[in-house]
Amino acid sequence: MKLSARNQIKGKVTTVQKGQTTGHVHIDIGNGITVHASITNEAIDDLALKVGDDAIAVIKASDVMVAK
Repeated sequence: MKLSARNQIKGKVTTVQKGQTTGHVHIDIGNGITVHASITNEAIDDLALKVGDDAIAVIKASDVMVAK
């Protein structure tokens, strides 16, 4: 599958936790860094996500803000 999003980070799923409608997925991308995503339970089921799966965190944002 090809995507227009350029920020695609490969990793391994470390947590899959379903809520009432939305679930939380954690992807270890190495060097002690974990990406956290909130996705629908339906998406978790469609992707058959489980701990240990290879996954790609795809990040698409129109704005990035920096504060100090």
